[in-house]
Amino acid sequence: MPSVIATQQKELRIFNHKKIMKNKKAEMENTGTEKKSKKKLVIIGSILGTILTIAIIYFINAANYETTDNAQLDADIVPIKSSVSGYIKTIHFKDNEHVKKGQLLITIDDTDLKTKVAQAQAALENAKANLLSVKSNATAVSENADASSLNSSSVQQNINSAKAKLTKSQADFKRIENMFNAKATTQAQFDAAKADLDIFQAQYDGAVSQYKSATLQSQGIRSQAEAQKAQITLAEAIVKQRDAELTLAQTQLDNATIESPCDGIATKRAVEEGQYITIAQPLCSTIDNSHLWVTANFKETQVKKIKPGQKVEVKIDAFPDIKITGKVESFIGATGAKFSLLPPDNSTGNFVKIIQRVPIRIELTDYPKDRTDILFPGLSVFVEVKVN
Repeated sequence: MPSVIATQQKELRIFNHKKIMKNKKAEMENTGTEKKSKKKLVIIGSILGTILTIAIIYFINAANYETTDNAQLDADIVPIKSSVSGYIKTIHFKDNEHVKKGQLLITIDDTDLKTKVAQAQAALENAKANLLSVKSNATAVSENADASSLNSSSVQQNINSAKAKLTKSQADFKRIENMFNAKATTQAQFDAAKADLDIFQAQYDGAVSQYKSATLQSQGIRSQAEAQKAQITLAEAIVKQRDAELTLAQTQLDNATIESPCDGIATKRAVEEGQYITIAQPLCSTIDNSHLWVTANFKETQVKKIKPGQKVEVKIDAFPDIKITGKVESFIGATGAKFSLLPPDNSTGNFVKIIQRVPIRIELTDYPKDRTDILFPGLSVFVEVKVN
């Protein structure tokens, strides 16, 4: 019996132990469930907090910033064209080479151009010599005209003297004639008075004729002097023309050496040494990467808050580590569609409203000048304008 009782007690202890363990396991499972519920609540709260934070940041950015990724770096791209015709003598750069402003790029054979300059110089010297000759002739003719005028004045004095003598002779003849009619003088005295009158009359008529001749001669010489003055004007005009021709020839000679208009990269070389080129033929292009700006195309609904002078943050897609700042410089003045080759016609029947883009020029105020060798025009950028 004692063994049976011991066995039952042992079984009872085992049962109680299992029951206790089962209760502990149930308690542990309940505790784990509570922890999992709390963890889920924490995760949900974190997600909601993150969403709320993002929403607040987005709201602040939307209120204080206007952004667009429809933007790119820009720079002046200067096409180099020929101003003269001729054979290319030397090309002094390699394609895509960095060049400085004033650096020699291309030399055109200038043999013919130097000959034209020499011809223009000779023509100018000839025109100047001709001008001096014409001025000398004009001076001589003018002096002759002055002398002829003095001669006319002298002849005028002879007329006055002859007229005075003629007047006196007429009075003497009238008195002698009256005395002859009254038989108070002789026939010889009458004939002598008549002869003197005829002589003085002839002298007077001769002086008048000489004066008329001298006057006509003086007028003719004066006309020649005026003509010589016109010749001076013509000769001076020819000198100016020859001087302009020399300037043009010298300019063409100077244009035979083509220099870089700016610091940057010489690229798109389209000619070779020995090639014959014509006026206005494209030779190459120079990219002025020393002065960059950004052209940003904002939606028309964004430009209300944007004004010139506002600060701008710029991020380059290719080089996100480069920090660039700038400011709004100006609006282009029309939407991008107006500058397209075939602008949309909103007057057509099938109209679909599309938000237009307004190009804005952004001046870069702070960017690494030592890295302009990799800041190429056309690179995509992200622009953030601080509007408040």
